[in-house]
Amino acid sequence: MMKLYVGSLLFLVGLSNLQAQKKSDLIAQNQELKFQLDSIKRIVNTAQRNEKLGLLRAEEMQVQVKELQDANATLMKNLNSFATLSSQNSENITKTLATLKRKEEQIKGIVDGIASNDSTAIMVLTHAKQTLGENANVNVANGTVIISEKLDFFFVDGLGNKVSTEASAWLENIANLIKANPKSMITVASMNITGELDLALQQATSVASILIKDYGVQGDRINTVGADGNLREAIQIKFQPDYKAFYDMAKGDVKN
Repeated sequence: MMKLYVGSLLFLVGLSNLQAQKKSDLIAQNQELKFQLDSIKRIVNTAQRNEKLGLLRAEEMQVQVKELQDANATLMKNLNSFATLSSQNSENITKTLATLKRKEEQIKGIVDGIASNDSTAIMVLTHAKQTLGENANVNVANGTVIISEKLDFFFVDGLGNKVSTEASAWLENIANLIKANPKSMITVASMNITGELDLALQQATSVASILIKDYGVQGDRINTVGADGNLREAIQIKFQPDYKAFYDMAKGDVKN
């Protein structure tokens, strides 16, 4: 009986120890599982945070990409506008340079014309001195060479309109001088102090007629003028530049 009691007691003790061990194992397993669960939760939370950060970064990247695309589009538009403007400016500069070149050529033509007129005046003056002698009354004013003689030299006592023989012979030298300078236009001006402008014009016409009829000067090169001499009586023969031809040349250059 005692053996049975002791055996039962030992069985109960063993069973109790076994249960205690199982409970301890379960507690340990529970702690392990809880630890693993906590770890998994931390991993999940970290993953969720990283996912949110990734989404935020993706959104930021999309915004930056959009901004870059817009900036690139604006840059391309500006570059195209700049290229167009640069092309227009280049074309405008080319046109301006061409215009300036034409203007320079026009100005050069006018300057050359003026220089030619000045050189013609010098040449006429030189020829006049050689033809009429150093004592001839020859002057230059504003590009015009003026040869003067008193009315008494051409007309007896300075009256009437019949040219004297001496003056007619002298006019042959004038005719030769006119022919030697074909670029000059000629004006024959008669000036008196009486105010008789009709007589003055007749006298100028008589002198011009001898140059044309007797010595072959072209009539379209000679103009005649009767004028008030203002205390001076004389016949003036003026060698002037062909202002009409010069004006037509300058006008043509400007129009072209």
